[in-house]
Amino acid sequence: MTSIKTDSNNLRIMELDPGLEPFKDHLEYRMKRFTEQKMLIDQNEGSLEEFAKGYLKFGLNREEGNVVYREWAPAAEEAQLIGDFNGWDGSNHKMEKNQFGVWTIKIPDVNGTSAIPHNSRVKFRFKHNNGVWVDRIPAWIKYAIVDSSKFAAPYDGVYWDPPASERYKFNYPRPPKPDAPRIYEAHVGMSSSEAKVNSYREFADNVLPRIHANNYNTVQLMAIMEHSYYGSFGYHVTNFFAVSSRSGTPEDLKYLIDKAHSLGIRVLMDVVHSHVSNNVTDGLNGFDVGQGTQDSYFHTGDRGYHTQWDSRLFNYSNWEVLRFLLSNLVWWIEEFKFDGFRFDGVTSMLYHHHGINMAFTGDYNEYFSESTDVDAVVYMMLANDLIHSLFPDATVIAEDVSGMPGLGRPVDEGGVGFDYRLAMGIPDKWIDYVKNKNEDEWSMNDISRSLTNRRYTEKCVAYAESHDQSIVGDKTIAFLLMDNEMYTGMSCLTEASPVIDRGIALHKMIHFITMALGGEGYLSFMGNEFGHPEWIDFPRVGNDWSYDKCRRQWELVDTEHLRYKFMNAFDRAMNLLDEKFSFLSSTKQIVSSADEDDKVIVFERGDLVFVFNFHPVNTYDGYKVGCDLPGKYKVALDSDAFEFGGHGRVGHDVDHFTSPEGTPGVPETNFNNRPNSFKVLSPPRTCVVYYRVEEDIVEETEASVSLIEDSDLDDVKIIKEATPVTESKAQVLEISEEEKKEDHDNKRLI
Repeated sequence: MTSIKTDSNNLRIMELDPGLEPFKDHLEYRMKRFTEQKMLIDQNEGSLEEFAKGYLKFGLNREEGNVVYREWAPAAEEAQLIGDFNGWDGSNHKMEKNQFGVWTIKIPDVNGTSAIPHNSRVKFRFKHNNGVWVDRIPAWIKYAIVDSSKFAAPYDGVYWDPPASERYKFNYPRPPKPDAPRIYEAHVGMSSSEAKVNSYREFADNVLPRIHANNYNTVQLMAIMEHSYYGSFGYHVTNFFAVSSRSGTPEDLKYLIDKAHSLGIRVLMDVVHSHVSNNVTDGLNGFDVGQGTQDSYFHTGDRGYHTQWDSRLFNYSNWEVLRFLLSNLVWWIEEFKFDGFRFDGVTSMLYHHHGINMAFTGDYNEYFSESTDVDAVVYMMLANDLIHSLFPDATVIAEDVSGMPGLGRPVDEGGVGFDYRLAMGIPDKWIDYVKNKNEDEWSMNDISRSLTNRRYTEKCVAYAESHDQSIVGDKTIAFLLMDNEMYTGMSCLTEASPVIDRGIALHKMIHFITMALGGEGYLSFMGNEFGHPEWIDFPRVGNDWSYDKCRRQWELVDTEHLRYKFMNAFDRAMNLLDEKFSFLSSTKQIVSSADEDDKVIVFERGDLVFVFNFHPVNTYDGYKVGCDLPGKYKVALDSDAFEFGGHGRVGHDVDHFTSPEGTPGVPETNFNNRPNSFKVLSPPRTCVVYYRVEEDIVEETEASVSLIEDSDLDDVKIIKEATPVTESKAQVLEISEEEKKEDHDNKRLI
């Protein structure tokens, strides 16, 4: 604990951001709380890692020829284990309670066979203080099922302990952590083209190959933890250690993850520790039978209830709640080989007001005050410390809209410890532009400022749209741009209408500039890569329990004569560009021009020069763009190429030679503060990326071949001679620390 104590007196996040100095007391207090909590756990449980193996003790487990069941229910007066194994009569299976409120029963094997058969139903029966007996699903249950033939039937817990012959064995190692995650957000249940709930195995066999083909290196799975209400999108969790039985068994999910790993794809889990389903019959909320706050998983009164989500809120200061949640994270990593998490609802966790009716302005007083829920912050610090200790290559992402400083810095610096935060303001900006502004009102400065407005040294995952922008009541970007014409105008057998032509062009540009300028990672939701039309609507009373819009219409992108293939091909090309040039992970990001009259944004990311012309009609021939290094540049990616549904106006065999600008070492004499420039053709609603040819590596005869030679329109058109950045070259391109800290007025990322 010595090193942690030292860090609490020397919060390095304040060295990165001197603006945190007035809040030193707050930061030291939460670091002290973290240190003390971890020390207590070490003293009483052996270590944080041992503490977080609660699933080996709680719930139903095998121990030396017995099934042992333990449940924390301090307010219960009597308790029994019931199920198929005893005819649902618990009179002969009464449990005993210890001084910590933990109930236990040990059931010996019968003739060498478990008294509770694998895959049989079980429940926890207990009597609370008003004398009423209730049946609940064990809190740590590893599988839960429902009788689908009965409307609104309750779930049953299932004792899951398959024999060795039926237990899935992983065959592939975890892929290495990528320099930048390119994330495909997916919902297994709605991933079928049929109007049904898809299975883990069908997703693995049919959807993972699509994700791999589009060059994503990470898949983020939603709705994995069991949730009794399908329409909650998986965010009203009822059983935290159980996989959603709608899509299959725990072994089926393991098959999916192993299949992803075989393709080099890492798998993140959308974990929900911010709140709990209000469902009493099936969920954790059923254990709350009038307890005081220290005898319950939840806070009592208003503090324990989220009014907008109609859900219960954890008491993060409670010892057993910490054990439950931390063990939950380790369970998914160890048992299922997940490679990390996307924490849902972090803003709600960070503040007592949960972000409700809060418009965060960036004032630091909004982040560090009595409104901050320090208990929840300490829990997240413990969680991130645990995850990265157990699995250093884990990727952990925070869904936070507030922008709390330090959220994405390591715990030992005084941060909360997340690797990335979602850049949640970006999709809101695009929705506003597409819905409410004519193209002549689009501001290049506002777009570039919104995309680069993130904290220095805290990484972000950018996205133009996720599942949030696709649910019923809203529309995807493609649907907003093209609307009803997507039903009639997507055939290549007829000429594209102005609406379709504009829509496809802007769809490509919006997603690509978000990826290239918006963060250190990128995310796209399942189907949006090819402009999936319509919205997502889960089966419910209001739509007569229809699955029609709770699926993905893969046939649209698979049909050769439909234009969806163009957006899909460009999505594939965007990801391949990063695969070849690693621009997402580069710290070199400079916006050299955001011209409001021309409607053009020019920037550099890594070695690449990006030119985005948002003007609806103007073509600029000989348009001058600034760059860092001198030499010869060629086209690396062109959204206007025929392969991507464009008009083929940009020549890919053209060599662009740079000219020096101004006095060396005197930026104010340069062109847009860049020491070199070259000229390009820039058609309207087109983005083109240029790479610098290494003359000493690439022969002149090879340099003229700029695209993969393949007639298949679905193939990616990226340059063959993508030269990897050497270490010495990367050092030359690195921006100085002083340059990095320049403000947004100089159009530089801080």
